[in-house]
Amino acid sequence: MTVHFIGAGPGAADLLTLRAVEHLRSSPVCVYAGTYIDEAILAHCPPNARLVDTAQLDLDAITAELVGAHERGDDVARLCSGDPSLYSALAEQSARLDAAGVPWDVTPGVPAYAAAAATLRVELTVPEVAQSVVLTRTQARSTAMPSGESLSAFAATGSTLVLHLAITRVRVLAEELTSHYGADCPAAVVFHASKPDQLVLTGTLGDIAGQVESAGLRQAAVILVGPAVGRTPGVESHLYDAERVRGTHA
Repeated sequence: MTVHFIGAGPGAADLLTLRAVEHLRSSPVCVYAGTYIDEAILAHCPPNARLVDTAQLDLDAITAELVGAHERGDDVARLCSGDPSLYSALAEQSARLDAAGVPWDVTPGVPAYAAAAATLRVELTVPEVAQSVVLTRTQARSTAMPSGESLSAFAATGSTLVLHLAITRVRVLAEELTSHYGADCPAAVVFHASKPDQLVLTGTLGDIAGQVESAGLRQAAVILVGPAVGRTPGVESHLYDAERVRGTHA
């Protein structure tokens, strides 16, 4: 039997992949984070599935659920918000499964930053404006950031920044980033991207913190910063240039 780590996407049930839905429908056990995953996604589970909300569970308890299901011969749909490659605790959970001899696989999902960019109708990599996207977080009541991954170091590149798990520190972060991008740099916050209660705030580093505080946002939001976020015009891509020499395929 297998533990399927599944990217549940940013929230909207119709953004699940076909593979994700197949795993949900065929797994007698579903382990999920109730803070981010709602009934519309869980509706794909079998009627008598064991549903385990991890909101109040530690890693030992989660591991026990996964290993116990394997011992009973049950597949498990282990839902992760967004995509399992980002802030999902995949590394630590899979290490424990390896130690216990439990097979597992990964199904990707739509990451929250991609859903946020789609909502804003922006491309985060605009030619000669920004060609890199930094996906990062900040440290508050969480594990320490690696010594070389300071926000200032990332900001110094001028890349488009996407900050996860950082909404409660938005004022401090905006002030820090202003020294690199300027107070008039475009910034946006998307809360519950793709969900019915989605909220979008757009502005600049100079005013975005005030908007967030007025809205009372405390979780489940991504912050996007950089000229590309404000649809700053760039050059047209060389890939589609009419004068570009195009090869032929044999």
